[in-house]
Amino acid sequence: MAKRSVQPAASASADSEAHLPSAKDLLQRIAQERVEKASEAARREEAAAAEKKALIERLSKPSGLSDEDISRRANVIIQRAVNGGQTSVQVYRFPNQLCTDRGRAINQSEAGWEGTLTGTAKELFEFWQRRMRPLGYKIRFEVVEFPGGMPGDIGVTLSWE
Repeated sequence: MAKRSVQPAASASADSEAHLPSAKDLLQRIAQERVEKASEAARREEAAAAEKKALIERLSKPSGLSDEDISRRANVIIQRAVNGGQTSVQVYRFPNQLCTDRGRAINQSEAGWEGTLTGTAKELFEFWQRRMRPLGYKIRFEVVEFPGGMPGDIGVTLSWE
């Protein structure tokens, strides 16, 4: 049996073929779209990194809040938790870059871990020591995520039981 090859229909007009893109054109369009998507993803990643850097820089400095301001804010958070029947609440979460060892001592529960805190995290711990500890509040700093198996963000939980 003879092989038959498929030929385009002779009745197809040249005009309709002019509107049909070539396979090469389609592949180029797909490649261009992939480049654009990759560029957009890179821009988003750069923007997120810049935002995180600015946040860490801001959090690395004292907040400027007075003890009374912090007390008011803490009271709102605590009252919401109590109204919900809770005996503890996470009051703060911060990047591990606010620890001089990136959260290692907190993760290992080492004595003196509080000495690794900087910026607002340190300010929060010191506020707890001065104002909340004498009232019976407990505080717990713990690593709350492990991206790539390494310590990530640190969560701060207050409890009153």
